[in-house]
Amino acid sequence: MLLYHFSEVGWPNLPEPEEEESFRVTLPSKNYDPAVGNDVYNQRLDEWCLADELGINIMLNEHHQTPTCVVPSIAVISGALARQTKNVRILQLGNPVGNRRDPVRVAEETAMVDVISGGRLDCGFVRGVPFEIAPANSNPTTQQERLWESVDLVIKAWTTQDGPFRWEGKHFNYRSVNVWPRPLQQPHPPLWMPTNSTTTARELGRRKWVCATMATGYDGAKRIFDAYRKSYRETHGAEPAPDRFAFLGFCHVNESEAAARAGVDELFWYLRNDKVAPQFGMPPGYAPAEAFVAMQLGKNPFGELRKPDLDYQDKIGNLYWGTPDMVVEKIKEFHRRVGGVGHMMLMGQAGPTPFAKTAAHLKLLAGEVYPRLKELSAPEARAAE
Repeated sequence: MLLYHFSEVGWPNLPEPEEEESFRVTLPSKNYDPAVGNDVYNQRLDEWCLADELGINIMLNEHHQTPTCVVPSIAVISGALARQTKNVRILQLGNPVGNRRDPVRVAEETAMVDVISGGRLDCGFVRGVPFEIAPANSNPTTQQERLWESVDLVIKAWTTQDGPFRWEGKHFNYRSVNVWPRPLQQPHPPLWMPTNSTTTARELGRRKWVCATMATGYDGAKRIFDAYRKSYRETHGAEPAPDRFAFLGFCHVNESEAAARAGVDELFWYLRNDKVAPQFGMPPGYAPAEAFVAMQLGKNPFGELRKPDLDYQDKIGNLYWGTPDMVVEKIKEFHRRVGGVGHMMLMGQAGPTPFAKTAAHLKLLAGEVYPRLKELSAPEARAAE
């Protein structure tokens, strides 16, 4: 099993939630202080560099026009870390190609990062969350089609080495595609995609990509992973290995159980401040009609999963907090309940969490938790389950 340290790089000085209709999309940028922003970026970069020194992999993402994630370019932040780090995998999860106008540029940027890093890049593609349709000025009815056409174009750009090719697709047209540089990892970096959808999970199973899901708990993760497994078996005639599955949860490790509980509760800053006005929550055409109707009737299947209640989140399997022994057992329990998982992405910093607290958590995670988990995905461990 591989562990990853994750922070959304949230802006720590937000107004009270009740003072604003929406933090995403519409919060005025006068609330951002670039001088403080310099400290925020450098603290997060220092945390990821510490993770590299400790042997914990790095997970990155991007969002747009939102203070809960002030990384608008995953290429920029991963490029910096490709040069600053030396040891671990750098996971982009992900690159919102469903909203990007130029997939060939994505192919160039990711190949460049892979080369700078010495072949340590994992490339995750995402469709893009519904509340970024407005900032991206995208058409929600065609976004899913654009996603998969973009992905196929990027892969072809990476793997075509005998000169320019022409691309005439439904959404993209290029007269000459011939990317320089090409990736160091051949034929291309490992491919990931996060999803809460069994439909997408089945497509990922057909493609053999890593299927990630985020804060869906035991039951949601198993439902998604089982859809992947069924598709993988039907397509490839074999069982997928645990390294095809990834999960994101909240994590804080401390020598004191009480301090660990307080620490993971602080990470709920993200859930408490992830405020989206209703008009941005589900643009017509983003989801199938039945899902849209359910949302309008208040039947959001994911709403409860984002409830900032520690006991509830702990019960459903989204939290990994406690002493090192406790965290080891919680991760092993998740691994068992979902049928095996090869990658645990752990949000260990959110908003105002100070560097010193995150650093202490990372040192315990690396020194006393990680060594006891690495065998979980080994063939003999799978056979014993």
